[in-house]
Amino acid sequence: MGHNVPPDLLFFPSEGVFISTKGRHMTITAVEKADNRPTLLRREKIERVLAYGLLVAAAIWLLWNAIGAPVQFANVTLGGIRTGAIYALVALGYTLVYGIIELINFAHGDLFMLGSVFSALILVNFFGAGTGSPKDWALMILTLIIVMAMCAGMNVAAEFIGYRRLRRAPKLAPLITAVGISFIFQWLGIVLNGSAPKSWPKVIPNGGIHFGDVILDYSTIVVIAVTLPLLGLMTYLVQQTRQGKAMRATAQDQDAARLMGINVNRTISFTFGLGGAMAGAAGLLYLETFGTTRYDAGFQLGLMAFTAAVLGGIGNLKGAVVGGFIIGVIQAWNDGLPHGLGQQWSQSVVFTILILLMVFKPEGLYGKPTVEKV
Repeated sequence: MGHNVPPDLLFFPSEGVFISTKGRHMTITAVEKADNRPTLLRREKIERVLAYGLLVAAAIWLLWNAIGAPVQFANVTLGGIRTGAIYALVALGYTLVYGIIELINFAHGDLFMLGSVFSALILVNFFGAGTGSPKDWALMILTLIIVMAMCAGMNVAAEFIGYRRLRRAPKLAPLITAVGISFIFQWLGIVLNGSAPKSWPKVIPNGGIHFGDVILDYSTIVVIAVTLPLLGLMTYLVQQTRQGKAMRATAQDQDAARLMGINVNRTISFTFGLGGAMAGAAGLLYLETFGTTRYDAGFQLGLMAFTAAVLGGIGNLKGAVVGGFIIGVIQAWNDGLPHGLGQQWSQSVVFTILILLMVFKPEGLYGKPTVEKV
C-alpha cells in the first residue's frame, strides 16, 4: 500500500517515522531523538565525571602548594591577579569586536604593544617622568588618557581602512586583513622601539605593603585601582547608555538596527575605539609593572588575552574579565608555586586548560550555547 509522501521526506514503515532530506542536513524526528537519548545521557555522565575528577585533582594540587608554602602561595596569587587585570583589559578588546561583527582581531595584541611603547616615549622621553614624585604621578595619569586616545584612534582607523569594506566578504578575508594590520603595527613598534627590548624608569616605586611575610606590591595596587574603574565604566557604557543599546542592537542584527535608525558604521567604529582604549590602558600598566617594552610583546600577551576571552565566552564582557583573571592566576601558580611545572610549561598549561574547557563547555564559562539553523 503506497504512501502519499512529499518528495523531501523519506518514510520508514517499520519505524513509523519521517526523515526530512531538505537542505544539506537531515533533520531527525522526535522519535529518533528519543531513541538516541540514552546514548547522549551516558556520554554526558562520563564527561561530567571526568570534569569533576579534573577539578578535584586541581583542588588537591592547590591545597598541596598552599599548605606546603602558604606565604609563597599568597604572593604568587597576588602577582597573578595583577597580570590577570592586564589580560582582562586586552581581552575586552577582543570580545567587544567579536561580539559586534564576529571578527577575531589578531592585530589587537600588537595594538597593546604600541600602547606600551607610546606610554614609554610620552611619559619618560617627552615628560621626563620616572622619579616617582607627585608630579610624575599626575603626568602618568595624563599619559594614560593620551595613550588611550591614541590607541582608540588607531583602532578606529584600522576599522575604517581595513575592515569596513570586508564586512560582507567571506570570513577569511577580514582575518587575513587583521594579520596584515598586525604586521604593520609590529613594524611601527620596531621603528619606535627598536628590535631589542628596552628598559625604562618607572613612576610606581618598587616594594609594597607588608602583611607579615606577604607583600602587596604597589604596582598591583595601581593596576587594580586603574583596571576596576575602567571595567566598571565599560560595563556602564554597554549596559546603560544609548550608545551601548545601539552596540547591542548592532551585534544582534545589523540590518534591523539600520531600520531602527541606528548608524551602524558609527556604532562599530565606537566599539573599535573602546577596545583600542582598553589596549592603550593595558600598555601603560604593563610598562609600569615590568618596566620594559619590546616590539613582539603583543604576540604572547595578546595570545593569552585572546585565550582569556575564549575561556570566559568570547563576546561576553563579564566572561572576558573573569577569563583574564583566571588565566593570570593559573599562569602565576604554574610559574611560581613550588610544585608547579615551571615557566617553560606556562603556555602549555594554559592552552591545555582551554582545550579541556572547549571539550566540556565549548561556549566558555559565560557564553551561551548556539544552535545552528538548518
